Amino acid sequence: MNPAKNRQFADYCCDLLSTQGPCLAKRMFGGWGISVDGLTFAIIADLGDGDKLWLKADEAVRSRFEAAGCERFVYVGKSKTASMGYYTAPEDAMDSQDAMLPWARLSLECAMRARAPKAPVKRTATKKPAVKAAQKSPRA
Repeated sequence: MNPAKNRQFADYCCDLLSTQGPCLAKRMFGGWGISVDGLTFAIIADLGDGDKLWLKADEAVRSRFEAAGCERFVYVGKSKTASMGYYTAPEDAMDSQDAMLPWARLSLECAMRARAPKAPVKRTATKKPAVKAAQKSPRA
């Protein structure tokens, strides 16, 4: 794709997503990463049929993207097919900021959940009995 046209699409997507704050599009792996306040919540990638906007999704919202007919980010690696936690934006959401607003909000929330510190896993350690230091017997 023409780099200027590619940049125009990235700028357009940033405009659509800007309801969540000032967006920054950075080149990343042949595509673009789109972030707000350092949180990447969308990417632009071409998986073979042109550049598409992909929005971050996790288990909490995945079913909403699927119900809207969004396509999951799936690619063929060297030896297997793999996927990432991103879905295409719904087609009608690509028309305006108002239409994109709920999807942008969902994706940013997913990015915030992914960044949140994970609660440490509590492990119950079995205590070993204390080993007493060998006592020296007094010399007589």
